[in-house]
Amino acid sequence: MANTKQRISVNAAENVAIIMDGNGRWALSNSLNVSKGHAKGVEIARQIVEESVKQKLSSLTLFAFSTENWSRPKAEVEAIKRLIILAIEEQVPDLIKQKVRLKFFGRINDFGSTIINKINDAEKVTDFNQPALSLNIALGYGGRQDIVDITKNISRRVLSKELNVDDIDENMINKFSSAPVDQVDLLIRTGGDKRISNFLLYQIAYTEISFCNKFWPDFSNKDFLDCLENFKKVNRRFGRRI
Repeated sequence: MANTKQRISVNAAENVAIIMDGNGRWALSNSLNVSKGHAKGVEIARQIVEESVKQKLSSLTLFAFSTENWSRPKAEVEAIKRLIILAIEEQVPDLIKQKVRLKFFGRINDFGSTIINKINDAEKVTDFNQPALSLNIALGYGGRQDIVDITKNISRRVLSKELNVDDIDENMINKFSSAPVDQVDLLIRTGGDKRISNFLLYQIAYTEISFCNKFWPDFSNKDFLDCLENFKKVNRRFGRRI
């Protein structure tokens, strides 16, 4: 897990998460097939990863596919699955050069053996002891489902007497979460909507949130840097009076 110590004074963000929203609407607004929007979104994600390395972030967590996204048209879902495979094949060599540790989380098994094998291989070859950046990709992830799974896993261990009820604390909940980051400094959402869409519900308890009206394919490095700069101006009190 990334080091996410609480900070009260003005500081740079270390752990950033992004809800990359608006690929489909961008495509439709440009008279393109929705799959073209997702492909453009992958390219923007690559640029933001490179900028995150330059800015020396500890982690970048991207919401790529939610549990609810399975309800989208079958053709769109299949196009996204093909794009996941292509993105891994094309971008892992660059991640290796940049020493970016890649980690996928969520209900990965729902994506089938081909994607599972690609993910396992990608995680193995990018498993650096001291990464320049931890890149976490949420696939088939939902915050509520994650909390349900955490509850079930801890309950089983209490019933089997592996754990005592009094052993349960915030650190244990983080340990049983599928998410590789225990706390997020800054959450960015593109696309104009002002909601968190079931993303990292436990981990964003004290997260600063930045909403951007641009669709994700229009999101630029400058937009990203503006979000990081605005974060520095925030006095994070964590409930204290300062």
